[in-house]
Amino acid sequence: MGGFFGAVSANDCIQDVFFGTDYHSHLGTRRGGMTAYSPEKGFQRSIHSIENSPFRTKFENDIHVMRGKICIGCISDTDPQPIMVRSKLGLYAVCSIGVIKNAEELSEELLEKGCANFETMSSGAINSAGLIGALIAQRDSFESGIRYAQQKIKGTMSLVIMTQDSIICARDKLGRLPILIGSRSDGYCFSFEDFAYKKLGYKTCHELKAGEITKLTKDGFEILSEGTDDRKICTFLWTYYGYPTACYEGVNVEAMRNRNGEIMAENDIKNGRLPNVDYVCGIPDSGIPHAVGYANKSGIPFARPFIKYTPTWPRSFMPSSQSMRNKVAKMKLIPVHELIEGKKLLFVDDSIVRGTQMRETVEFLYENGAKEVHMRSACPPIMYGCKYLNFSASRSEMELIARMIIDEREGVAGLDYIEEYSNSSTERGRILRDEICRRLKLTSLEFQTLKGTVKAVGLDECKMCTYCWNGRE
Repeated sequence: MGGFFGAVSANDCIQDVFFGTDYHSHLGTRRGGMTAYSPEKGFQRSIHSIENSPFRTKFENDIHVMRGKICIGCISDTDPQPIMVRSKLGLYAVCSIGVIKNAEELSEELLEKGCANFETMSSGAINSAGLIGALIAQRDSFESGIRYAQQKIKGTMSLVIMTQDSIICARDKLGRLPILIGSRSDGYCFSFEDFAYKKLGYKTCHELKAGEITKLTKDGFEILSEGTDDRKICTFLWTYYGYPTACYEGVNVEAMRNRNGEIMAENDIKNGRLPNVDYVCGIPDSGIPHAVGYANKSGIPFARPFIKYTPTWPRSFMPSSQSMRNKVAKMKLIPVHELIEGKKLLFVDDSIVRGTQMRETVEFLYENGAKEVHMRSACPPIMYGCKYLNFSASRSEMELIARMIIDEREGVAGLDYIEEYSNSSTERGRILRDEICRRLKLTSLEFQTLKGTVKAVGLDECKMCTYCWNGRE
C-alpha cells in the first residue's frame, strides 16, 4: 500500500520528515523517498530500495546533506517516489499512495492529447505520480487539477504536492485512506499515521474528509476544496495494516483489536464453541492484540508458544520472490517447547487469505508437539480480491482459500451463496469451515462476523469499506 509524511516549518524539518516517514515503514516494503526544498540548494531528492534493508539505514546519510524548511517523504510498495514535475503550474514534487486501476487507459488518453512522455519503471509500467502530475497539468490550478485527477482515476489515490513554499494534500475521493494534519509552534505536518507526528511534538489539528484538498504552510492550513462525510475507509487498517498506536477516524488500532478479540470470544461462548484449550495465542504481529482480547474475555490464559525473530526481517513479505517470502516466514518462527508440547492451543490471526503460511505454521506447531491447534480469524472469510488497495491482491480470486472451496463445490453458482458461506450457523458455512480445517490441519476454525468487525471499529458500516468480505462497493 504505502504511506507518506511531510512538514513545512519555520525551521529546518529534514529530521522530522526522516523520522516521520520511517514510522510508516510497516505500510510498504519496496521503495522509500524524500524530497526537500531550500533557497540555497533548490529541490533535493533521494530515493532508495528498501526491500533488503529498512528506510532508516538507507536515508541516514542523506539527511546530513539535505536542507530545507519544507520536505515530504514516502514509503511505496510500487513506484519510486516522490517525483519532480515541471508544467505550466511550475516545478513541484508529487507523491501518492493507493492504486490507479485505469492507469493504461489514462496514459493513452493523455498521449493522444499531446502529453509527450511518462516516467516509467524498468517493467514499463508508468509511474503513478507522473501520471497524476500529467492529469493535474490539464487544468489551470492545483486545486482544479487535483479535482480533475480525482474524477478521472479509478481505484484509490491520495496524493501530495510540494512546491517551494507549501504542501497540498488531497485525500482519495472515497476516503479509503486517512490523511491527518498536525501542528506545532514552528509549523505543520501531514501524515498517514498520527503517532508519527505525535512523537515529534505535533498535535492533531485536522483530519481530511473524503476528497478534501488542503494546503499547508508554516503559518497554518487552508481547505482549498471541501470534502464529504460520505467515506468508505478501509476496515483492514484496523484489522491488519495499521500500526497498534495509530488512530483512524478517532479509533485506535490496538483498542479495536482488543475489542474484536473480546467479541469473538463472546460469540464462541454464546454459540457453545469455546474450546477446551490450555492457551490462547496470537499469530505475530497483528494477531496478538486480537488474541489478548479473546483471552481476557474467555478467561483462558494468554501465551506465546513461538516467537518471531524480527531483527533482520521485520515483515515476512519483504523479499520480492514468493519462495523467499515463504522461507523467511518459516525461519522466523522459533518455538517455546514448554508452551507447545502436549498442549491444546487456540490461535487468533488477523485474517486467512490463501492459507499457505497458516498451513506451514500449523505443521510447525504439530512438529513441535502440539496436541491440538484451533484457529480464529479476526475478520470474516475473504471472498473477493481487493480492487481498491490491492490487499489480498492475486492473479485470480480462486487463490483465496474460501473462494477456491466454494468454486470447487458449486462453481459460479456459489457466488449466490457468499453470505451463507460466511455464516457459521448455515450448512454451507459449516462445510466451508470443515474443509478449511481439513486442508490446514486445524482442530476447529471460526471467523469473526462482519457485524462483530463493525462493532469493534465502532463506526457506521456505511462509512467502512467491506468489499473483500461481502463484495459490496
